[in-house]
Amino acid sequence: MAEPKESPLMEKIVSLCKRRGFIYQSSEIYGGINGFWDYGPLGAELKRNVKELWWNTMTRQREDVVGLDATIIMSPQIWKASGHVDTFADLMVECPLTNRRFRADQIEPQSGTAYFFETAMEASVEIEIIRETLANAEAGGQTENMLRSWPSIHADKAKAKSLIEKSCLSSRDLEEIKERYRRTYPEHDSRHRGSFSRPFAVLIQSGKNPDSAYKRAEEFYRKQGLLGVLFLGPARAMEIRDSQEFNPENGVKLTEPRPFNLMFKTHYGPVESDENIAYLRPETAQAIFAQFKNVLDSSRVKVPFGIAQIGKAFRNEVTPRNFTFRSREFEQMELEFFIKPDEVIEAIHGAVATLEAQDHTSKMPDPQPNWGWQAWHRYWVEERVRFYEGIGLSRQTLGFHIQTAEELAHYARACTDILFKFPFSKRDEKGELKGEELEGIAARSDFDLSQHARFSGKPMGVFDEELRAAWGKLPKEKQDVLWRRYYENRKKYLIKTAKPDETPEQIEKQATDDANGLAKGQYIPHVIEPSAGADRLVLALLTNAYSETTTTDDKGKSETSVMLKFHPRVAPIKVGVMPLLKNKPDLVKKATEVRDLLRPWMNAFYDDGGSIGRRYARQDEIGTPFCVTIDFDTLGEKQELLNTVTIRHRDDGKQERLPIGELLNWLLARIR
Repeated sequence: MAEPKESPLMEKIVSLCKRRGFIYQSSEIYGGINGFWDYGPLGAELKRNVKELWWNTMTRQREDVVGLDATIIMSPQIWKASGHVDTFADLMVECPLTNRRFRADQIEPQSGTAYFFETAMEASVEIEIIRETLANAEAGGQTENMLRSWPSIHADKAKAKSLIEKSCLSSRDLEEIKERYRRTYPEHDSRHRGSFSRPFAVLIQSGKNPDSAYKRAEEFYRKQGLLGVLFLGPARAMEIRDSQEFNPENGVKLTEPRPFNLMFKTHYGPVESDENIAYLRPETAQAIFAQFKNVLDSSRVKVPFGIAQIGKAFRNEVTPRNFTFRSREFEQMELEFFIKPDEVIEAIHGAVATLEAQDHTSKMPDPQPNWGWQAWHRYWVEERVRFYEGIGLSRQTLGFHIQTAEELAHYARACTDILFKFPFSKRDEKGELKGEELEGIAARSDFDLSQHARFSGKPMGVFDEELRAAWGKLPKEKQDVLWRRYYENRKKYLIKTAKPDETPEQIEKQATDDANGLAKGQYIPHVIEPSAGADRLVLALLTNAYSETTTTDDKGKSETSVMLKFHPRVAPIKVGVMPLLKNKPDLVKKATEVRDLLRPWMNAFYDDGGSIGRRYARQDEIGTPFCVTIDFDTLGEKQELLNTVTIRHRDDGKQERLPIGELLNWLLARIR
């Protein structure tokens, strides 16, 4: 089914984000800039929480992952090696009427009747041609035949003369128009001087007036410079079904697709020239590959291990859309996890572990030394799903897409996309939301390190003493089998990425040298890459948390309240601290003491404005999971409740009393 053009739920979420300070349109006071968004006070806290949870989970809670924070601008050779300079492009189409551009693969299919116009003529120029035609026709006695040679006239001599008399242009004016068109449009038909031969087509949906096709065409030809438009014959009509060749906004036939490179280009240094071109990075991964050897040599890590990075990336998207989901500036959270090739695993352990077929509800075992790329890939898919569950996105809100061979990048062995069911997601045949990509977990083979080794001339392989020792103990037959398999894989890569001046003999030699390295304990690691978008995850959390409740009072008046049911781990504000009354100094003093007790450990918000019910509602709307109220019992009105506070739970409104001395640990246990 087609993607819905608008979502009432998304409109509410976008409105809430601006009203409560989560997300603003960038440069809004200047009309905004498409594809760029700013995070307000609450949005900044929410996004920071997401990134810190990811970082803690992926690095600090593991022994086998370290971190990196690389620059946005790097050597342009990095992007040449990765293929971004030559191939990082989307196919783009353009509307010839509005000049708006679209990604070719995101056009909503259209059906209806298409009207094709081959050419049009300037009305005033045609009058000049009629004048000339009449003169020639009268001289030769062929007036009627000559007039009928002009498809747009089909008139007799008297009507033609009438057209000329109605013209307010002088002969000089007409001559100037004719000359202008000869200079501007050399492609004009030599017979029909003043005609414009560029074809135009427009799709009119069933039930709509076909005359609108002529109005669109007239608008198009006027845009080309025709002052008055006359069509040379009727438009050709054709029935069209589910075509992506027409603009869904106005029906105009789009241009042929052409590649559009997505990288932002800039220059470094005081002079702009081809020698100092640079690019804003379109992904964070390549910096990890470029620094692989430095990290390996300086961090006392051994394969398998990972390098994680969070950082900005930039892509000049043709059509940014769906709020922050597809932006031109965004933040990535990526891990490159380096593993041993299967041939190395088999040489050391005798065989590569095989795992029973599992679905995405099965728990993976702990990593084992004999795991190959398939086991590691499945492991990281499951690890990432567990992370999402831990911040409030249940498996029911997620989907999975296993990329087909046609969808995979040429270097990838597998890729599983974790999807979230956004309101704007496409629907399947049953009308169920299919979901949009939150994260992709790809098995990237050894492509990236190999590319940087070739382009930089620096080795990117590793030495493994365990492999060297094990290889010498293998039977010759086993060595030959593993050597041949590794050789074929390397040769396949080298052929696909061969430089223009590389010969088959050079490729054979390089593949042979690589395979011979196994006996010396040398190989190039393979990579499993979990790559997530921080902005997409923030949007998923906002969407998942959004909840409305409508209540009706005794008088029949209905009121709708909004609540964001964030998981306490990601909530921007963890606790609201409130004195029951702000005009009671003792209550205010005790409330500020409680706030100051909590602030070193969490984001605590003090609020004393309005009724306590209104304050609760404000905190519900921004997703605060707990509110702490200091009342007269806290001060000892009931002696047994001295120095206790009321804790209100956001989701169900339940309340409980707790001693102030236990409050910090109680909250920490629920927000960490």
